[in-house]
Amino acid sequence: MSASNPVSEREDGVTPRPVEHARASANARAGFAALVSCLALVACATKPLVPYTTDTPPLMLVPASYAGVQDKRARFREIYCAVLEAHGRALPDYSPCESALTRVGTEPAGTGAPVALGQSTRHLMAAVVPGIGYDCFKPWLNAPGTVTKQLRQYGYDGFMLDVDGLSSSAHNARQIRDAVMTMPPPDGPARLVLIGYSKGAADILEAVVAYPEIRSRVAAVVSAAGAVGGSPLANDAQQYQADLLRHFPGATCTSGDGGAVQSLRPATRQAWMAQNPLPGDVRYYSLVTFPEPQRISSILESSYDKLSRIDPRNDSQVIFYDQVVPGSALIGYVNADHWALAVPIARTHDMIGSLFVTQNAYPREALTEAILRFLEEDLSTSGK
Repeated sequence: MSASNPVSEREDGVTPRPVEHARASANARAGFAALVSCLALVACATKPLVPYTTDTPPLMLVPASYAGVQDKRARFREIYCAVLEAHGRALPDYSPCESALTRVGTEPAGTGAPVALGQSTRHLMAAVVPGIGYDCFKPWLNAPGTVTKQLRQYGYDGFMLDVDGLSSSAHNARQIRDAVMTMPPPDGPARLVLIGYSKGAADILEAVVAYPEIRSRVAAVVSAAGAVGGSPLANDAQQYQADLLRHFPGATCTSGDGGAVQSLRPATRQAWMAQNPLPGDVRYYSLVTFPEPQRISSILESSYDKLSRIDPRNDSQVIFYDQVVPGSALIGYVNADHWALAVPIARTHDMIGSLFVTQNAYPREALTEAILRFLEEDLSTSGK
């Protein structure tokens, strides 16, 4: 996704007149006002009680959350670094590998095996289930879709799987089921990779539990900054605050069943996990956002500080251990805040990016390619 000024030039190459520029700027400001209003979800904040540190055993801090988790960070780092160096420099927001990933505790040594960077043989297809309110601000965000373009160059594919942004995970699980079942069944190994961003991870987990008919069509499930264990920020929030997202310019979303915030509360997620063991015929992976404090955008510092009273190892919306699927393979800790991982605000709204979403740059295209390359290799060695 190339950085651009959304109001500087139209697609026909004609520079807009001042009134057009003013209207576009007003729309951007209105969208941001709704965004700020939504941040009422995080309320007030105080400074962290506990200092930030990465010097910790990453798989032993919270045994209940990390039960059965395999540490596969070393091989993912090798693949991601190779993709960044081979393809990332030609893409926006390039970052050296050491800056793109956070080293937490003692990371295992790499395998040294070569990384395949050519055309995919399995042609995995990423279906991304977005987080709360995405269908409300999707028109305002106007993301240019270059992640999909990057994937298709190498025989992969990707798309956004639409769900109700303000509905419960149970409601959205049915939408995921219906979308998957409309796709042609695989004539060989499954190709579909369900990637859940933020609340989307909870939606996916509910889908694979409630609808066993989709499992044979799913090659893997990935939590990407997923709210697997919920977010403590949701404890102080109400659904009407999330409904403010309906006021984004161009938004056509509805309140749905009104259960989005309830689905994000830790008690809700923990009760669901306790009552719904994950099926063993699906492979699970966890990609965790674990940013250095200076990588938190200024507008997210308040929520970061508030969560830091519980644990400073958070991405401004979710604590690191709440992003991990029990029994999954941990593939990496990403040095990006919650929005930077998947919501390219600064690329299409540069004024807002420079003033408020100040740490939004991240090499998302290279990251997504690396995820699918890692999965293709890992699934082939496991026989899935």
